[in-house]
Amino acid sequence: MRIFALHDATVRHPGPDGGAAVGVVGREAGYHAFLMLRLAFAVAPIAFGLDKFFNVMVDWPTYLAPWINDLAPGSPQTLMYVVGGVEILAGVLVALKPRYGAPMVAAWLAGIIVNLLTVPGFYDVALRDFGLLLGALTLARLAISYDPPLRRKQS
Repeated sequence: MRIFALHDATVRHPGPDGGAAVGVVGREAGYHAFLMLRLAFAVAPIAFGLDKFFNVMVDWPTYLAPWINDLAPGSPQTLMYVVGGVEILAGVLVALKPRYGAPMVAAWLAGIIVNLLTVPGFYDVALRDFGLLLGALTLARLAISYDPPLRRKQS
């Protein structure tokens, strides 16, 4: 008899021996979703962050809104180095502790969306990043269940 541990939905389904198996379904699917999102939001920020230093995939400074460029000291490429460093840090944090890294990625994506909405011609990219923002928020929510908080050692 198989028993699936997942939230509070109890279901009956045929077991391997033909008899009815009763189980709770949902936790394993939620955990698998958590793992897939954790992998995606660890690898993608690290990869895109590294590319900010080399501009192999994209010429990143072209995505920078002029008003942000005016606020930041240095050249647009210098700002992309900072952006790349933050993205790498966010990806590593998601890999190590998604409970804390996922909200950081979500906030970062919100900032990217604001930037893109102020640059004509990048609305499609802003919409894509909004989808990524929803994925990061989903990871943050799942991390509450699957990634325990840091605890201080009792002295």
